[in-house]
Amino acid sequence: MKLRKSISLLLCLSLLAGIFLLAGCSAATGTGKVKVGVIYISPTNDGGWSQAHANGFKTAIAAIGADKVELKEITSVPDNDDQKTETALKQLAEEGCQIIFATSYGYMNTVEKVAKEYPKVKFEHCSGFKSLDNMANYFGQIEQARYLSGIVAGSMTESNKIGYVAAQKIAECIRGINAFTLGVQSVNPDAEVQVIWTNTWYDPQVEKEAAIALIDAGCDVMAQHQDSTAVQVAAQEKGVYGIGYDNPMYSDAIKDAYLTAPIWLWASYYQTRIQAVLDGKWTKGEYWGGMKEGVVGLDTMTALVPKDVQDKVNALVGTMKEKGNEFVFAGPIIDNTGTERVAAGSSLDKAGQMSMDWYVKGVVVAGD
Repeated sequence: MKLRKSISLLLCLSLLAGIFLLAGCSAATGTGKVKVGVIYISPTNDGGWSQAHANGFKTAIAAIGADKVELKEITSVPDNDDQKTETALKQLAEEGCQIIFATSYGYMNTVEKVAKEYPKVKFEHCSGFKSLDNMANYFGQIEQARYLSGIVAGSMTESNKIGYVAAQKIAECIRGINAFTLGVQSVNPDAEVQVIWTNTWYDPQVEKEAAIALIDAGCDVMAQHQDSTAVQVAAQEKGVYGIGYDNPMYSDAIKDAYLTAPIWLWASYYQTRIQAVLDGKWTKGEYWGGMKEGVVGLDTMTALVPKDVQDKVNALVGTMKEKGNEFVFAGPIIDNTGTERVAAGSSLDKAGQMSMDWYVKGVVVAGD
């Protein structure tokens, strides 16, 4: 009798082991379902930064299969509020998300903290530099598209004053201003880029007020490192040109102003990383792709941009894809105090770009 019970117990254990083994194989071959969490700094219909990320997730999930991914999103989480950020991240972790994406720079330290508390959850932070065994970081070389958009601005200004509404005084934004200005100066050495800092990523009213101040000071082309379309709206209302950011921004509301925009194309990255979780192959990493990898690009130039200018920009795309930021930050580069920062025949390395705290020749910052 005892022998019969022992055999039955062994059979049950074997059956359970087989079930768990099959379940593991299912997840490893990508036939399981992954729960993905995302936090955004602004609404996903902001027309800019968050919308670009949201579109990336939508496209990625469609490619993987909606039956394989459950997406949980929390919007309008301010990245300068550590408590709200922590609450949002923990909510997603407690709801069973296996991978969580935090899509703004200021989330970085809180993501690191929460990742340590949830070692079985995978975290990905956009635009920062910290990593753990379960925390990766990712960004892109948007400076390539910034440079190309600068060629458009430099070619189309008549006042030789180009406005630039910028968010936060960090290397990411300074790098973007410099790349844009290098593009401007490559076709128009007499032009200057006038910068106003808003100290906010997303505040349409503040963004618009800064844009109007620059336009009233004589700027006839407006560019931006902000998360909404407010700068483009100001350009439309004031009768000047506008170059957007983040997402294709063209609409009838800004059709008389909008020229183009450096844009983010996140879908391929998100598809790769979510699929890696499904396949059991996710690893931490530091991603920094560019136009070659298809993670950044220049929006279609509108009919407002003359054909010769479009041809000039398009002729550089192949070179940009081949050389990337090595081309953008190739010397000689002189800063706006007259000091040589990059010698002829060399190019600023990644470390130098990531720590950039100076401006190239042609940049004029309000209040400096």
